Amino acid sequence: MKRALKLIVLLAVAVLLAGIVTGCGQKASQQDQGAKGQVELGYVQWDSEIASTNVVKKVLEDLGYEVKITAVDAAAMWLGVGEGNFDGIVAAWLPSTHKDYYANVKDKIEDLGPNLEGAKIGLVVPAYVTINSIEELNSVKDKFAGKITGIEPGAGIMIATETAIKDYDLNYELQSSSSAGMVAALKKAEDNKDWIVVTGWTPHWKFAKWDLKYLEDPKNIYGGEEYINTIVRKGLQKDKPEVYAVLDKFHWEASDMGAVMLDIENGMKPEEAAAKWVEANQDKVKEWTGK
Repeated sequence: MKRALKLIVLLAVAVLLAGIVTGCGQKASQQDQGAKGQVELGYVQWDSEIASTNVVKKVLEDLGYEVKITAVDAAAMWLGVGEGNFDGIVAAWLPSTHKDYYANVKDKIEDLGPNLEGAKIGLVVPAYVTINSIEELNSVKDKFAGKITGIEPGAGIMIATETAIKDYDLNYELQSSSSAGMVAALKKAEDNKDWIVVTGWTPHWKFAKWDLKYLEDPKNIYGGEEYINTIVRKGLQKDKPEVYAVLDKFHWEASDMGAVMLDIENGMKPEEAAAKWVEANQDKVKEWTGK
């Protein structure tokens, strides 16, 4: 009886010790993740920027930082990094889309250059639409119900489209929506083979899902090739040199971004898709971190 009681006591102590060790381990793990302090990143809720910002977040977390990401509109994003509320952004579309925002804060920020080249913006239609130029839109106004489906008001592409409507003298209404709303409208049109014109950009997974084309822009309202830059607040290099170095070296291809976007579109949470990409692309990540 005494032996049985002793055995029970020993087992209880072992369980208690295991719980303490596990708890300490979890606490240490949590402390490790934020041991180097907090990093704040801003982004716009474009599929492309959700992908890139979450990948950078994961990389910095793996280095021991607590990373807070905040989705805002384009104006607030640029103001945030300009005022130092964000440590950085990896979502600066230049030289055209965000040129006005950049001009307003260029003396308050540091431009680390492109993290992705070959981007583009413009008016996008399904391939079955029989016109090829913005100049032809008025002649088929009824086919498009006289509207252009846009995204969030204030976005650079929306501002450019307002200019296009004026300069091409289009008899169209620009309808504000969201990135998700624009894609939903495009899907509905594609399913029914209806005509639709949307504000579009690449990289974006919609070009892999549907056969789409840009309308020619002879007046070059939307500019030529775009690139997505990394912008940081003044003083980041001094305050958080490792974070600065990672953001400075962060660079990937449209196919990398596309893989993350497609996983998110297929149902993965952004942080899960980012973690999957980071795990599968350690060679590229090591180029950014030096580790």
